Amino acid sequence: MSSRTQFTEQLRRVSLRWRTRFDAELRAAGQTLTRANVLRFLARHPDGVTQRELAEHLMVEHPTLVRMLDALQEQGLIARRPIEGNRRANSLHLLPAALPMVAELEATFAAEAERVLGDIPPEELERATRLLRRIAEKLEDGS
Repeated sequence: MSSRTQFTEQLRRVSLRWRTRFDAELRAAGQTLTRANVLRFLARHPDGVTQRELAEHLMVEHPTLVRMLDALQEQGLIARRPIEGNRRANSLHLLPAALPMVAELEATFAAEAERVLGDIPPEELERATRLLRRIAEKLEDGS
């Protein structure tokens, strides 16, 4: 098996296991990974994002995202605000009621990352991050 094949297999394996583990942790707390990712992303963008930007970031279909946003809005966790000059687009914003939930989600993600990555030297993580960033850029630009 070539090194490229081995690498892509390990990358797939790690990605699936990471997602499965986080999803299990979040489900135990009554959350889902996708919902958590929506709230965390909005928390990192206090000036708001469009639904299109959020869908692209999460890599989900627009109808799936709309249902989730409807539920989050009904729960008073997010707000949709019209974008001036564009009647068809809304800007999404996290509401103050969501902040304790986001803090809890961030703590869950940090604890799991520490458990999995805590014994890996920072230099190795930095090198791996650079490599993954290069791969992501190639995938995003179609190279």
